[in-house]
Parts: sequence; C-alpha cells; structure tokens
Amino acid sequence: MDYAIFSLGGNDGLAEKIAAELGVSLGAVRLKTFADGEQHVQFLENLRGKSVFLIQSTNPPADNWMRLFLALDAARGASAAEITAVIPYFGYARQERKGKPREPISARVFALLIEQLGTDRLLTMDLHTDAIGGFFRSANVDYLYARPVFISHLKEVFKKAIDDDELVIVSPDVGGVARAQSFAKRLMKNADLAIIHKEREIPNQVARMKLIGDVRGKIALMVDDMADTCGTLSRAAELLAESGAKEVYGCATHAILSGDANSVIDASPIKRLFVTDTVSSNRVHSPKIETISVGRIFGDAIRRMNHGESLSALFEAE
Repeated sequence: MDYAIFSLGGNDGLAEKIAAELGVSLGAVRLKTFADGEQHVQFLENLRGKSVFLIQSTNPPADNWMRLFLALDAARGASAAEITAVIPYFGYARQERKGKPREPISARVFALLIEQLGTDRLLTMDLHTDAIGGFFRSANVDYLYARPVFISHLKEVFKKAIDDDELVIVSPDVGGVARAQSFAKRLMKNADLAIIHKEREIPNQVARMKLIGDVRGKIALMVDDMADTCGTLSRAAELLAESGAKEVYGCATHAILSGDANSVIDASPIKRLFVTDTVSSNRVHSPKIETISVGRIFGDAIRRMNHGESLSALFEAE
C-alpha cells in the first residue's frame, strides 16, 4: 500500500532518521501554535487511500498529545486508508492504574482517545508497563524494545568487562527485575544481577534504598525504562559506589530529564548514562549522557508493517 510519514513536531530529529532509513521524505504538514496556545494541524498533501504514519513523541505532553489528536482527526477526515500513531515515548504511561481513591487511570484515557479518533494501529517503544496495551480494544498495538539497540552498543563499550566477568547488571527497583535479567542474559554468561529495593513516599522521591546482591569490585550498569528527574538514579549510583562498585553506569530508554536532571547526573557517581532518542534530543544534555538512535529499528518496523511482515525479528540483537 502507498504510504506517507509525517512528523508532528514532538521529535523531528528521530522522524528524519526514520524517513532516511526508509529512503523517503517526510510528508508536508503545517503545524501552528496560536497566540492563546491552541494548536493547528493541516496536511499539505493528498492522504486518500494511503497508509499514514504519524510520528509524535509526547514529551512535553500537553501540546504534543493535542497535536496528535488533531492530526488523527484530520487524517481520518482526509480518507486515509490506515492510520498508525507512532509514539516512541507514550506520555502518561506511569499513570496506568488507580493508586488512590478518585484518581483517573490516565493511560487508559489516552488509549480511549486515540481509538475514538480513528487510529488503526499504535507503534511504541518500551512502555512503562506492557499492560497498557490492554486498554486498547480496536487498535492493534505493536511494541518495540530498545534492548537490541542497547545490547549491540553495550557489548562494544563493556567488551573487556564482559570478558573479565566484571560486569553486573542492576535493576533500580523490584519492578524492573525482568528487564534487567533480559539484559544480563544477553550480555554475560553468568548473568550477574543486583537489585535495589526502594521505598517511595511521594512521586519522584525515594525514602530508603537497600542493595540486594554483590557489586564489590564490579562495574555496575543500572537498567531502567526512563530517566526523569534522575534523583533516584543518582541515589542508587551512590549506594552502588558505597557498596564497592568500581564504576557505575546507567541505561534508560526514555530521556525525559525533567528539571535539574542534567546537573543531578553531573554531580552523581554515574560515569556515563546511555539513552535513546525516543524523546527529542534537541536539548543541551549533560556530557555524561550518550544518545543512541532508535531510528533504524522504527524505520524497519514501519517497513515491515506496511508489507504485512512480522516484527518479532526486531526484538533480538544480532
């Protein structure tokens, strides 16, 4: 099927890399913010009968979600045959359950809105929890994982440590153990793993931390799905250093980097933080941050989707 790819302004850099991987140009679309903050979207080319891919990361969330909603409605009204929302970073994914009375399940709200506006498919990466896919009833949800991209890179960076059996993978919380294990078994023969147990009192602040496992004399690599304020990441790095880790590194798919995150990382024992470009990297980052692009894997996924091929081959590193 004839297809067209559009960037809605949330992450133009990644969108350009995806288009380059596919050997196509991004479609023409006019995006405008009015003086009062309202958003305006207009496609400048024919969409009738085409498979349309709308690329939009949703950080910062308010304007970027709104642009996606307006673009979905415009594409459906323009008689697109299929509409795929490509959301590398799915904002509100951390609000996937009701933690207290009279709270919304925000991730479900956005899933319902996306479907109601005519989305046929959703393509996203490293959701905070895969259970969010269950909020969708009619749209097909395809997941991508940053793990293959990271593994290929980390095998080179930590080649000596892996050969010398000095690397240990660390889960920064109990909920991330499965993710950390998936990295460990692909990077190391012995798949050494440590876990940081934390007690959280309010969002983005942790009261106490306890290390489970041995990192003494090892190179510790923390693996997480996102780096937000980085306060927890910094405290975890300090705990690892105090526990005898020779060097401390971090790895997170989504570089949210809110507030003073960059200065927090600068002041932490973290030697380097590996992230991807699911969130726009058109910002000044700490010199400790290294960005690895996921443009190729998204481009390959879109190509496979358009040709009706399986995406499972993209889940593993070479």
